[in-house]
Amino acid sequence: MLIVQKFGGSSLADPERLRRAAGISLEARRRGNRVVTVVSAAGDSTDELLERARALTRHPDPRELDALAATGEQQSAALMAICIQSLGGKARSLTGWQAGILSDPRHGDARICLVVPARIEQALAAGEIAVVTGFQAVSPQGEITTLGRGGSDTSAVALAAALGAERCEIYTDVDGIYTADPRLVPGAKLLEQIDFRDMLALAEAGSQVLHPRSVALAEANGTEIRLLSSFRPGPGSVVRNLAEQERPPIAGVTRDAEKSVVTAVGRAVGPDMLEHLEEVLKENGIVPLRGEAGGGRLQIQVAPDRLLPALALTHRSIFEA
Repeated sequence: MLIVQKFGGSSLADPERLRRAAGISLEARRRGNRVVTVVSAAGDSTDELLERARALTRHPDPRELDALAATGEQQSAALMAICIQSLGGKARSLTGWQAGILSDPRHGDARICLVVPARIEQALAAGEIAVVTGFQAVSPQGEITTLGRGGSDTSAVALAAALGAERCEIYTDVDGIYTADPRLVPGAKLLEQIDFRDMLALAEAGSQVLHPRSVALAEANGTEIRLLSSFRPGPGSVVRNLAEQERPPIAGVTRDAEKSVVTAVGRAVGPDMLEHLEEVLKENGIVPLRGEAGGGRLQIQVAPDRLLPALALTHRSIFEA
């Protein structure tokens, strides 16, 4: 079986976490799987790199910013390969361009156009874990490009699709996809599975579990995503195509802090539910400023200082009534 695993920055933030992530990839390899490991920059290192550039000038050149930002993932990939080797495994690190990830020439927010994974296949044929930098690619002009926020998710899904992987595993600091952010809503429930359409709607509405572009790419290629915790074992949550009768009436709720909007997503949302939720909010002293429902999502705007209470109340009205 071929598995693509992706580890986010929080999973690589210090040596202990890096060793834990390396152990997960190595265990998958020892079970007889071929493994491609995609890594983000550790911790907040990308933000720190960009801050250093902007300390020099308010308008750094986009080409040079991409060249700078890409070094965060390159450090993670090399350290991951070294760590796997220190644990007795075989690994080879590859940058985005070495891995054959080709994009358009837009710096800072490039789109993947094609993946030619010859170097990855060579590493796999040699029994190695291919450790690939996420978030980056190469343009037709041979320039380093970066894929924007959440780009490592997109890198992992694109590689899984190009290689025909059985699944793409995304490891983060949460143990799956919940009906709401469990750090904000204590009653949030873990979902065993969620349809691509519902996950995409949640991602577009502000959920930060998966990047919208990666979900859209996975849906287009039929690539199953499993979201797992790199800190504790568990089944996680699967994102895949579900038959209509398998989809829950409401998949989850999320919030967009910038727009001060609460969103509920699912096949059963509609004007009646919108009216009910607006009444519930009013009864609890929260004035809805705007509401709309359609296309599998329901959105209510509230005052910024009432956003989190509105999120918790909306979740409780739907899932704990």
